[in-house]
Amino acid sequence: MNSGKPLLNRVAIVIGAGSSGAGWGNGKACAVSFARAGAKVMAVDVNVAAAEETIALIRAENGLAEAARADVSCSEDLKKVVETTLSYYGRIDILHYNVGIAVVGGCVELTEEDWNRAHRVNVTGCFLACKYVLPVMEKQGSGVLLTTGSIAASRWTGVDYISYYATKAALVQFTRAVAMRYASKGLRAVSLLPGLMNTPMIHGSGLPDSYAHGDVEKMVAVRDAQCPTGKMGDAWDVANAAVFLASDAAKYITATELVIDGGITAKFI
Repeated sequence: MNSGKPLLNRVAIVIGAGSSGAGWGNGKACAVSFARAGAKVMAVDVNVAAAEETIALIRAENGLAEAARADVSCSEDLKKVVETTLSYYGRIDILHYNVGIAVVGGCVELTEEDWNRAHRVNVTGCFLACKYVLPVMEKQGSGVLLTTGSIAASRWTGVDYISYYATKAALVQFTRAVAMRYASKGLRAVSLLPGLMNTPMIHGSGLPDSYAHGDVEKMVAVRDAQCPTGKMGDAWDVANAAVFLASDAAKYITATELVIDGGITAKFI
């Protein structure tokens, strides 16, 4: 393995490669980090302008990247992404499903539509992407599925968002099941479980209201104080882990989760 370029000539599809706001979201940072590690990237997002912003950053560093729009609840969109990736690059080595929405509300408050939408975006989209990518990887005899879960998959984090807890737990078990089904075929699957992270997502998901009556600065201060390190993580913490897990350095790691949380889940026992 080339230590400077551990993903040299690999092809990575990053679904959710655009940030939901200004700054660096997990998918954007992962797409750029994959490219820096030598991968050719297909940056996918429902907001194609956000995906194009990501590939512009990659191309500015002389990396190879293309952008595509896809609604993850639409099977045909994801099928087209896979077909397009193969037409550009001829193979698929990494599928990183980095899509997720967090809608605040418990069983009583949450609408049925919001519940169903969270499942479509957070879980069904990964199922649909895998439906088209896994046969390609199986034929190659190699490939890595990475899913971005959350510590909310197994812990109460203090925020009342029942659909997020449920869907992230489902995504983690989905990933384990894929790993076991394809382990003998040269494929690996691992979930990344971020803890409290300071990314654009937390600024527009209802979390400021849950934490601090809409005060974003106070929300950040409260979340920082919850972390044993005294500060939330950021998108690069997730991206660095993703590059490692996608590389041959992690060739014996599958059907499990990597927690990226600054130690906070040690408090949630």
